[in-house]
Amino acid sequence: MKFIITKDLEHSALLNTLMMGVSAALFFYLLFDVVLHGFLLGTDITGISDTLYGNPEAFIEPILIDTLLLQVHIDLFMSLFSLMMLSTIYIRLFFEEKQTKWLTHLLFVFGLASPLLLLVAYFSSLLVVYVWVFAFVVAHLMAMFFALRILQRLYRS
Repeated sequence: MKFIITKDLEHSALLNTLMMGVSAALFFYLLFDVVLHGFLLGTDITGISDTLYGNPEAFIEPILIDTLLLQVHIDLFMSLFSLMMLSTIYIRLFFEEKQTKWLTHLLFVFGLASPLLLLVAYFSSLLVVYVWVFAFVVAHLMAMFFALRILQRLYRS
């Protein structure tokens, strides 16, 4: 976390390269996280609904609560970890832009609400599944946007 203290990235090529590596790794983590959730829960609303609530006509059992709680626990931890790293680098590089604060707040709201909404969707209705899908997609797209902007800024410097 030396990049929080030092303000001059031009004199530290190694630090620049390390931050590019972290941002690229987080970009691919976010991409593969979308693939993983598509595999575990489904890629459309019907598949997600069948996974969460079951489907007696297709003989699909609902997901076990312990499996869902484990997934939500992992998602919360990894979301917090990845969003903290991305937002720290993003704020450090784009602190002069006015929208940085709002984008960072939105990223955290959607990123941390997404796993919690999945748990709420399990105990409530299909409407919350739609809200979860929206929050999940927005959080991942925003985080990937952060990673790509970081990579672009660091590559140019």
